[in-house]
Amino acid sequence: MVLSTTPLLRHVSDSADIIGSSNPDTMDLVLDVESGREYELKKLGRPGRWRSPTNTDLCCIYRVPNSMYQMSPEAYTPQLVLIGPLQYALRSPAFVSRGNITNRKFMGYLNMEEHKKIYLAEFSQRFEGGEIIERFRRMIKEDEDMIRASYSESTAWIESHDFVEMILLDSVFVLQLMLKSHAIGLEKIGDHLMDEPCLEITIKGDLIMLENQLPYFILEKLFDPVAKILDQTLRQLVIEFFRLEDTKISDQTTFRHFTDLVRCVRVEGAFPKYVFDDFQPHYEIANINAHKLDNGGVKFKRTQDAFLVKVAFDPKKGCLEIARFVADDSVEITFRNIMALEQCHYPYGAHVCSYIIFLDFLIDTDKDVELLVDKGIITNLLGNHGVVAKMVNKLCLGVPEDGAYYSGIAEQVREHYKSEYNKSRTILKRVYCSDLWSGIATVGATLLLLMTLIQTVTSVIQVLSKK
Repeated sequence: MVLSTTPLLRHVSDSADIIGSSNPDTMDLVLDVESGREYELKKLGRPGRWRSPTNTDLCCIYRVPNSMYQMSPEAYTPQLVLIGPLQYALRSPAFVSRGNITNRKFMGYLNMEEHKKIYLAEFSQRFEGGEIIERFRRMIKEDEDMIRASYSESTAWIESHDFVEMILLDSVFVLQLMLKSHAIGLEKIGDHLMDEPCLEITIKGDLIMLENQLPYFILEKLFDPVAKILDQTLRQLVIEFFRLEDTKISDQTTFRHFTDLVRCVRVEGAFPKYVFDDFQPHYEIANINAHKLDNGGVKFKRTQDAFLVKVAFDPKKGCLEIARFVADDSVEITFRNIMALEQCHYPYGAHVCSYIIFLDFLIDTDKDVELLVDKGIITNLLGNHGVVAKMVNKLCLGVPEDGAYYSGIAEQVREHYKSEYNKSRTILKRVYCSDLWSGIATVGATLLLLMTLIQTVTSVIQVLSKK
């Protein structure tokens, strides 16, 4: 079985820490980390260089914009498994660090690279032996240009043979991982990824990171002959693996990769196409947080759908409906990568960004979070309301605030809040009808006042009639 080696691109200078050469007219020394042999390689490009021009029909996998990346590098950096060409350069320093157990991340990368080979062998044994692997290799080679065109960065620096082997190894790993996850029971099977739930959770987080993607079309194409044997589609396996069974994702839903999938379940079928006039800044509700809006007569309600990131406002009822936000350990990674995808691929369809920006305007302190928790809009699994407020406020840092889908709703909310009538009505309701007993007392006092007034009027009429 032919398995690829991972080349290390080294600068011709004395520094071992610099990857690539800054001089385009020199040759790079390349270290084959498996054999230790060094050889020269003509430069075909460098990691990180943009592909120009991009194929707009195919390009869908991007490097996270630096303005967003620097806010939380860990949210965009795989913790355990490296997938695809945008992460290819990270494998070399990991191999160089072999034996250094103090660098746990590199140690994890190395273990996963070995585990990919194990999964390749298992997959081969399960389906047609080595023939299916050779078949996959030919299929990837046929679509190599399309796969390369799916990335916004040039992959010309990875030679064809290495590129095909990388896609093969990573694709089979993903397929075998999902097949094993589908079949797993309660008994341990001797596979770290199946026997240790913490590793499975980490891998799921890695597989939705924007820079850590494979084009879905090649996974689907490779799985097609397997699907006929198993009588199961890859879409079914993927939805089950990411636990998206309760979403509105349908057989007609199209997505480019796993990051796109987790975005689709939050926006699918819920939003019309943008009208540019709607895409306006919504600074109108800046400095008007949830606590202030609540005191100003705005009611809060959670939308019925558990996933769709919708926001709606009923001016007549003064009711602001907001999709539920589940604050747990994985939410930051999920939303940050979806938002990065939207900024790169859906700049005028950035519904998730608009939702998070709207939440950011509503939340300033832990009191705002507490209010939204009470209303069922936020489910706080992190415990501390202050932590949730800080996390939501940081999610928007680095995201351009040049416009959002909810600008019109923000304006309606602001107008409702500014109304003195709505504020007065809210104060009266809270003072005199805040609960059942207060309401009964208020009604009783009102009736007593009316009876006293009637009695007074009656007495005056009697006095006047005698005269």
